[in-house]
Amino acid sequence: MTQPPPLTDRAALRRNRARARRQGAETFLHDEAAAEIEERLSEVNKRFTAPVVVTGFPEPWATILPGARIVEDTETLDLEPGAHDLVIHGLGLHWANDPVGQLVQCRRALRPDGLFLGAMFGGRTLAELRAALAEAESRISGGLSPRVLPMGEIRDLGALLQRAGFALPVADAVKKTVTYRTAFHLIADLRAMGEGNALSARTRRATPRALFPEASRIYAESYPANDGRIAATFELIFLTGWAPDPSQQKPLRPGSAAARLADALGTAETPLGPVMKPGDH
Repeated sequence: MTQPPPLTDRAALRRNRARARRQGAETFLHDEAAAEIEERLSEVNKRFTAPVVVTGFPEPWATILPGARIVEDTETLDLEPGAHDLVIHGLGLHWANDPVGQLVQCRRALRPDGLFLGAMFGGRTLAELRAALAEAESRISGGLSPRVLPMGEIRDLGALLQRAGFALPVADAVKKTVTYRTAFHLIADLRAMGEGNALSARTRRATPRALFPEASRIYAESYPANDGRIAATFELIFLTGWAPDPSQQKPLRPGSAAARLADALGTAETPLGPVMKPGDH
């Protein structure tokens, strides 16, 4: 059976990140994600002594976890089984060709009852840019080229935690709206973030000269901000899961409740009528 081509060109992603670092990487969204993670850690009644962060941009994460081991988010992670009580995947999981594999590797690196926290971009990210580019390209060339990374929806990403074997999985999202002067300034910022187009299926042909000016015009007309700028959405999805341990809470078995809901609510319980079977009239 033929394997589908990978979604991400890892060599292109490394080049994009290296260029961003050389030119002074724009990491404000990493800062936002790290601050969210720091707040979540403050609410966990546990002291972590062996943390590791998986990320392509270490600096914002080293700020919240000084002394933590930093591991690059390669396809095969440099993690030892059971070596850590905290694993953070810092804003790189959306580029993974095998996100479940990344999560499995993180779970295996955890000690029993160790905590995993992941931050990644979700499906609403850059929805405006995606739509403006698609409309402009369809008008100019009559077709579409892969230009913006497809990103997962929160319901699907939460299910990945269960598939990877985490206990007590939780997924939640934070939406950030950032304004720019034009779509050109947004695209320049994405390059400075190391988030330029690194799709394996990206076109290698020269981009039509009219494409980006047309996309910028459509963007400005369709998604204006209140201050005359344009609005760009970034959806940060946070994944939380624990390495299984016998000490963790377990859901009750169906029918094992010791009290009736009607009693707790102070209402009268109304019995249901007989259940009709197929063929009953």
